[in-house]
Amino acid sequence: MNPRAAVLCAAALVVAGTVTAVPAGASPSHPAEPTRAAAPVWKSCATTGQPTLQCASLKVPLDHARPSGEQITLALSRVPHTAKTYQGPLLVNPGGPGGRGLSLAAFVASALPKAVSAQYDVIGFDPRGVGRSTPALDCAPGHFASVRPDSVPDTEAIEKANVARARSFATACAKKYARVLPYIDTVSAVRDMDAIRAAVGARRLNYFGYSYGTYLGAVYAKLYPQRVRRLVLDSIVDPTGVWYEDNLTQDLAFNDRHRALMAWIARYDTTYRLGTDPEQVETKWYAMRAALGEKPAGGRVGASELEDTFLPGGYYNGYWPHLAEAFAAYVHRKDAGPLVEAYKNFAAVDAAGDNGYSIYTAVQCRDALWPRDWDEWRTDNWSVYAKAPFMTWNNAWYNAPCAFWPTGSVGPVNLINGALPPALLFQATDDAATPYEGGATVHALLRGSSLVVEEGGQNHGITLSGNTCLDKHLAAYLTDGTVPRGTGGVDAVCKAQPDPKPSASKVAARTAHGSTLHGLLGFRG
Repeated sequence: MNPRAAVLCAAALVVAGTVTAVPAGASPSHPAEPTRAAAPVWKSCATTGQPTLQCASLKVPLDHARPSGEQITLALSRVPHTAKTYQGPLLVNPGGPGGRGLSLAAFVASALPKAVSAQYDVIGFDPRGVGRSTPALDCAPGHFASVRPDSVPDTEAIEKANVARARSFATACAKKYARVLPYIDTVSAVRDMDAIRAAVGARRLNYFGYSYGTYLGAVYAKLYPQRVRRLVLDSIVDPTGVWYEDNLTQDLAFNDRHRALMAWIARYDTTYRLGTDPEQVETKWYAMRAALGEKPAGGRVGASELEDTFLPGGYYNGYWPHLAEAFAAYVHRKDAGPLVEAYKNFAAVDAAGDNGYSIYTAVQCRDALWPRDWDEWRTDNWSVYAKAPFMTWNNAWYNAPCAFWPTGSVGPVNLINGALPPALLFQATDDAATPYEGGATVHALLRGSSLVVEEGGQNHGITLSGNTCLDKHLAAYLTDGTVPRGTGGVDAVCKAQPDPKPSASKVAARTAHGSTLHGLLGFRG
């Protein structure tokens, strides 16, 4: 029996306690067809890799309760179907919140078997406020400019500095976007998705979402069950913890993944010479962190930036060789160059990242009820830090603007749903960003869904990433709706791909499907 399948036995109890009301304006009872906007005018925006890619824009209401009021613009992309058999639009989303979706359409269309993708118009979109959609939010440009205060608030001065940063970000958003912020949330984005469906003339929507995109898709399915044709959710958010509890749970899981990296480095001591004992390697990593806190590498990578740099290793183990090389170079030669390069590649935040973070906070802070008493944050995060020091406080400060957010919050959507066609869910057992329990819980919430588990899988975003077993289930479902049916809660199990080897070249890693996908999904989502 799958060693994590026992979690599913408890999922029914979790579901029984999931009584959060649907937010005001989010009634699941057969919403009316949205006012049909003019059909998108698709124009070629082809690239060398995607000669058929098209782009368009769509006007939608800022406030869907006032369809004739102020309009905003969504940026869309499309790889059109080419087969005689046409199965409608396949809307794709990379997560976040705040993830840009235009490039994901091209990736999905190319990564799926041609015979499958040819039957769909694969459509990507930048959600409201994101990327090429307008208005695009950027609350505080340069908010993540290095070097930031140490994330661990072991002095009152450090805590005050980090609290001030979080409060100033929330204040900046309030000053710049007071009119818009009440409408940057998951339910509004779901209404946009249905407007896209209506605009392209589809009676029902096919949807494929990763990470936060699984919550987005599940909320769409709750509000519009009769408009769902096929639903694929990969690396699934636990809707019972949206969003404060989910982030605390993440901290424990990311600590486990960081220790897995330390153990992997220890296995390859002949390459990295950092020790054969994982605890010894971990001690050296924290010593490096302390040293960078005193003297940032290249004037850019301090203690907080080091955490940012190694965080992607918790999302995707394909990055491990590069992180280990940078770690070893710093320890053995005091060579900061590889570490600074890794920071630039994996962690440095540019204007697109500023935009993504602005939407991340706007959606998460609006979506759910966050503690407003900083004492509660302090108590909870120190408690988790005692068990999971790697990312706890870094993650806390990333979400801390929600303690001071200017808009009111609404409760998360209750996702219990018995009105859907079979949905297909994918979950890795050792995913850190969206731990396994989220997949188990949503499987129980969506009656008739099928759960495919990657046993021993460590990565976040597992389909179209090189695992042929997972991808066969995905292709079968998108071809004719076939889903696996198993017993004991899990419907199919696929073995995880092997860990990377130290000799993996940067070129090979970055051109593999896995690295391409994880570059599109980004981090923190």
